[in-house]
Amino acid sequence: MFLSKEPLYFSSCVNLYKVTRTLKPGSDLQRERKNQVMNISLVDFDVHPEKVSKQIVLPNKREVLLRPLRPDDASILGTYFLSLSQETRNLFAPHPFDQATADALCAQIDSTREMRLLAIVKEGEIERVVAYFITLFYVYDGDRKRYEEWGIPLNDATDCQIAPSAADDYQGTGLGRMMMEHLVELYRALGYQRIVLLGGVRQHNEQAIGFYKRFGFRTVAEFTTKAPNYHMIANL
Repeated sequence: MFLSKEPLYFSSCVNLYKVTRTLKPGSDLQRERKNQVMNISLVDFDVHPEKVSKQIVLPNKREVLLRPLRPDDASILGTYFLSLSQETRNLFAPHPFDQATADALCAQIDSTREMRLLAIVKEGEIERVVAYFITLFYVYDGDRKRYEEWGIPLNDATDCQIAPSAADDYQGTGLGRMMMEHLVELYRALGYQRIVLLGGVRQHNEQAIGFYKRFGFRTVAEFTTKAPNYHMIANL
């Protein structure tokens, strides 16, 4: 996870979405969402990305566009990955930060299972990615097994996962907080009940842990990969 340097304030940038999940035929998760107004599905995220996109303004007056990853984003996503400091890279667990990974991600977008939210700024005529948040609309098997060992069963129908990262020069600007707010409202409208931190967070990363706690995350257990980590989960 990224090293958060966020100031302690909340933005009011979030829209309330009226959405539901569209699942593949035969999926174990396929079920009706009752008592909801439904005018968007996960597959719409690819066809109509504007429905989950948002223009925000940071406290420093910088305008930022939040939108889902597109197939033609490989170049700007790869540039973002390669621009990150080694410290920020070391704090992110889900995948490597390189051009090959960016190419692969853009070639296999499937919004019925995940959404990768980008934060984009204009620098002259150039679009620059300054943050990248992974959302999984299912639970990663490795995390599921660990939570089961700790007596906390996870459910693809009610639990989603997140893994945030931000450019070094945009940490501490309020961007991470605004993106989290944006996504939390989306998760609630989709009917999810909990958010699980994908891959956990390094125990020494106190700033990131504090950031997650401000969104209601709590520590579930400790585990060790390359370094000691905490698993964290939040109720929505």
